[in-house]
Amino acid sequence: MAKLTKKQKEVYAKVDATKEYTLEEASSLVKDITFTKFDASVDLDIRLGVDPRKADQMVRGVVALPHGTGKDKTVLVLCTPDKEEEAKAAGADYAGLDDYIKKIEGGWTDIDVIITMPTVMAKVGRLGRILGPRGLMPNPKAGTVTLDVGKAVKEVKAGKIDFKVDKTGIIHASIGKVSFSADKILDNANELLQTLAKLKPSSAKGTYFKSISLSSTMSPGIRVDKGSVQGL
Repeated sequence: MAKLTKKQKEVYAKVDATKEYTLEEASSLVKDITFTKFDASVDLDIRLGVDPRKADQMVRGVVALPHGTGKDKTVLVLCTPDKEEEAKAAGADYAGLDDYIKKIEGGWTDIDVIITMPTVMAKVGRLGRILGPRGLMPNPKAGTVTLDVGKAVKEVKAGKIDFKVDKTGIIHASIGKVSFSADKILDNANELLQTLAKLKPSSAKGTYFKSISLSSTMSPGIRVDKGSVQGL
């Protein structure tokens, strides 16, 4: 095991690995244990009591974080010509169709979110083998396949994120930056948790929220007391 640096030792000394902190305490502590020179992301990891192998227990959804993610997402809208101006006016970085499909087929994926329309999904669908593994494939459940492209772009730019339980039953989501105030981190974390609570599959038995952990880039995880989150 690699030796811890002096700074890492100071950080780990501030976190009691045997303790579960309230969400409010964790939202403040995560700022104190971040030692990166850049504005680190704040992440929430939630282990759910579901079996993702069963279709009726696949937890997936979207949430509009009250204070955004702190990251300006690059948005591409694949749309018909009559929707291009609407997309750009809403803040899309790129808007078009055939030219961008060719660029993606050539290996271009320098984007964070792709929004498209149901009427052009036949063309977009063939990009699945490129976009799927990168998590960029538009999906109606994530609100990225819609006729109202302007609204979709504004929501993504304002901090709307989509999440999906992985094969081990864990939701990983970036909910802000350490430069956020503790109150903003708390609000964003609570919004995601309340959204997940509403999405509990009726077929999931036993404890739904098994564990919650808050961390930042390169920081240790802070265990969160589920009882401190109202409604869980």
